[in-house]
Amino acid sequence: QVQLEESGGALVQAGESLRLSCAASGRTFSPFNYYAMGWFRQAPGKEREFVASITGSGLTTHYEDSVKGRFTISRDNAQNAVYLQMNRLRPEDTAVYYCNRDSRPFSGVYYYRDTEGSWGQGTQVTVSS
Repeated sequence: QVQLEESGGALVQAGESLRLSCAASGRTFSPFNYYAMGWFRQAPGKEREFVASITGSGLTTHYEDSVKGRFTISRDNAQNAVYLQMNRLRPEDTAVYYCNRDSRPFSGVYYYRDTEGSWGQGTQVTVSS
């Protein structure tokens, strides 16, 4: 069972940047780089929503429209880690951000549409205006 731990959340002002990290650990049957990963967020009173995803190789990424051009997802397979670089933050980006790993190896960037995967505990990002 994989464990995911997010870090890097903070209180920042609009226009500033943050980098979130997600560290994967635990025993798995397949290497970390076999699995697509994603970032999601949940704002107060709203449902959890997709933010960005990346294939196991790191070669393909996918973003929710509102973060395109501002956020960048990346991964370091040697470190079993995934990152979310967030630039030009806006108050509407305020949310708890969650890391997610697909339960199936070799999926694409849309893996989250038909599977729950594994979740971390989340990290709070607050953007003040």
